[in-house]
Amino acid sequence: MYASNAGKSGGEYYTPQEVSELLARIVSHGRDHVNKVYDPACGSGSLLLQFAKVLGKHNVKKGFFGQELNITTYNLCRINMFLHNINYADFDIHNGDTLLEPYHWDDEPFDAIVSNPPYSTKWVGDDNPLLINDPRYAPAGVLAPKSKSDLAFTMHMLSWLSTEGTAAIVEFPGVLYRSGKEQKIRQYLVDNNYVDTVIQLPPNLFFGVTIATCIIVLKKSKHENKTLFIDASQLFVHEGNKNKLSSDNIAAIIAEYADRKEVAHFSALVDNKTIAENGYNLSVSSYVEAEDTRPQTDIKELNARIARIVEHENRLRAEIDAIIRELEAETL
Repeated sequence: MYASNAGKSGGEYYTPQEVSELLARIVSHGRDHVNKVYDPACGSGSLLLQFAKVLGKHNVKKGFFGQELNITTYNLCRINMFLHNINYADFDIHNGDTLLEPYHWDDEPFDAIVSNPPYSTKWVGDDNPLLINDPRYAPAGVLAPKSKSDLAFTMHMLSWLSTEGTAAIVEFPGVLYRSGKEQKIRQYLVDNNYVDTVIQLPPNLFFGVTIATCIIVLKKSKHENKTLFIDASQLFVHEGNKNKLSSDNIAAIIAEYADRKEVAHFSALVDNKTIAENGYNLSVSSYVEAEDTRPQTDIKELNARIARIVEHENRLRAEIDAIIRELEAETL
């Protein structure tokens, strides 16, 4: 309600509940409990709290962990924990810059990571020469661009993900295809088989953001060198002036995420070698062919209709010519 009433500014603090639920169900799929849940850009804490709803708060064994840069939002998150009956001893939320001063070094790795980090915001990047040696960013051999911190958050989460864990991250679509440093980071992720699934979401789901975002699912212990692409861009219901994921929409996405079977115009299971040959482009539209909803035209029927029209036109022309000849005869 707060985000809805606040409009654009509200989206800074809140991820829609159905998107939070989708992320939680992806990360907790096949589990009846998780060890620790972490969000490095936790906002109001809505993504963390979905685990209490999906699994039950007692099945998050060692608690809820998060960090938030905005002091007001940080306090909002802590209040939100209390409002949802999360005991003070069961959550550890801190204020600060996750990319430069991450707080939870002593608590990582995490089995479950969910996040909706800020889209394409500026950060210090290679203006700080020490960051390339940071164990979170060093493996990729390059830092995310200074004007776009998206993949810096992604690398941070991958670094703090446990061997058996899952991370589900809402991303701005540009990170899937932009060139330069971001392409090199994607190359690292694909070549090391960390990208499990890429899901294209419908447009206009988020408060103050009409663009269609996506979800990248990361794992460190995959069973195949393939990446699943799911096009969920048409799975939504329209409610008010926003689109929304219904329970059926969420169920359909989770079912495909679990089955990993190719469905025409909905999903594709792509070998990582093919992704490399495609310039490490991770856009869903590059691998899942959109359904052609244009009305089909029967060429033979169309040609017959044209022939009938021409025949009718010639007959009318002959009748008109006959009438004109009669009029001319009377005039003479």
